[in-house]
Amino acid sequence: MRKTVVRSLYLVAGLFCVLLGLIGVLLPLLPTTPFLLVAAFCFSRSSERLHQSLLNNRYFGRLIRDWEENGIIPLKAKILSTSMMLLMVSYPMFFKTFHYGLKAMVVVTICFALYYIWSRPSEVPSRLIQKDI
Repeated sequence: MRKTVVRSLYLVAGLFCVLLGLIGVLLPLLPTTPFLLVAAFCFSRSSERLHQSLLNNRYFGRLIRDWEENGIIPLKAKILSTSMMLLMVSYPMFFKTFHYGLKAMVVVTICFALYYIWSRPSEVPSRLIQKDI
């Protein structure tokens, strides 16, 4: 009984994250990829069919597979996410007046996010690629 409830909660959370990810495709401030990664995690615990459908998606499947298998964030995604983060926080940081402590928290948060993104590999490490001899 408990196992069924947990699987159902993962399924509902996965569907909710897919919905948020789809909304994120249309709204520029709502990210898509993190929600789809969480959905893939939830589906891996609840529905293998839905998990496979995310992994085989022609738009996001490769990104999700790369993340699940090797923790890879492609260089193009790193550059896009970095530029969008900096663009989105630059206007309020320079042109809006709010408490300096809040500005410092924003800067620290962005720095941690950028560190995390850029500390992940951009491609499969060569030691993991099988060479044909």
